[in-house]
Amino acid sequence: MATLKFEEALGRLETLVQTLERGDLSLDESLKAFEEGVKLSKSCLKLLDEADRRVEILLGNGARKKIRPFPAADAAPTEEDIDADDAGAGR
Repeated sequence: MATLKFEEALGRLETLVQTLERGDLSLDESLKAFEEGVKLSKSCLKLLDEADRRVEILLGNGARKKIRPFPAADAAPTEEDIDADDAGAGR
């Protein structure tokens, strides 16, 4: 499988999922599509991991800060969020 850009791999994976969900493939064709989907999924995860590492490097968040999940838009900020924002304000 040639190296695909993330968007291309994700698009192909979505197409495979739709095809498999229709259920009109033979068992052999389904297995081939599933195998390709697994490979594409792994490729997408690898590309996302690489992008995540690049962002961490660019932001300088190596060992200095702990990674925390991004809060949901409707969630109120936690005390930890406020403390982290206050610490960053001195930059």
